[in-house]
Amino acid sequence: MPLYLSENDVESLVTPAGAVDAVEACFRRMAAGEVEIAPRRRLRLPEGSLADMAASDHGLGLAGGKLYAATPNGATFVVCLFDAESSQLVAVIEADRLGQLRTGAASGVAAQYLARSDARSLGVIGCGHQAETQVACVRAALPSLERVVAYCRTPEKLAAFCKRTGAEAGESHRDAGTQDVVVTITSSRDPVLRGEWLTPGALVAAAGANVVTRRELDNTVLERARFVCCDLLTQAKLESGDLVEPVQAGVLDWLEVHELHEVVAGEIAGRQSDDDIVVFKSNGLAAWDVALGAEAVRLAREQGVGREV
Repeated sequence: MPLYLSENDVESLVTPAGAVDAVEACFRRMAAGEVEIAPRRRLRLPEGSLADMAASDHGLGLAGGKLYAATPNGATFVVCLFDAESSQLVAVIEADRLGQLRTGAASGVAAQYLARSDARSLGVIGCGHQAETQVACVRAALPSLERVVAYCRTPEKLAAFCKRTGAEAGESHRDAGTQDVVVTITSSRDPVLRGEWLTPGALVAAAGANVVTRRELDNTVLERARFVCCDLLTQAKLESGDLVEPVQAGVLDWLEVHELHEVVAGEIAGRQSDDDIVVFKSNGLAAWDVALGAEAVRLAREQGVGREV
């Protein structure tokens, strides 16, 4: 019987550290050629959009997809998992929390493989829906972090975010942008991180904008970067204004943009020196939803969580 997991079930089952491990393993299967991914599609609604994205993970023996509707009233997410051999429905998962965790986990994996070995501080630009799991997952990946500096434009949101996460409130974007690891997690149409702020050796994980008309990074970030990678090139070319516009401007070439799974699998070395500035552009992959959904189902079966439908 298929298993139904609610948002509360996912919250109780999957930890940030567990999410980082699951997404790291997903990257390894991607490198081994065990994963096929269909980039996100969006259909217009009267006010908003309906999006779908899918992946088949031969290593897990699962295939699945995420479907979500987003309007000014909010967004609703669901992931369905199927047995790759029998085609039977394995699970239906409410996937807002799942999506927060898998996006944060990808930044955590990037930090694990691309941050300086002596990284001690994290800067977060953005205090919205996805930001808390960015902090939690990067902390899980880099337990040596000593300081988190956050900034967003709304003082009340910033204060509440810092209280929940134990972060320090920055006075400007620059305060967050001068840390060892810098995460941008906004819906901004215009850059929120300037390359001139970055200190030598910084890792930038740009995880917010996934629409080609939006950017979080200015061109100087890409000009200063010694290594640039993304989650999936085919999707980045469709969605990533942070890469598409610099390529169009001649600041960057697609031949210089790698995929994070190449680094995770040891196929290429991302960081060459402690002074290198490194960029990871994250748009979000269905393969992560499948991987983390599979982990949630495994834990649910073990712990007797969820309900059969």
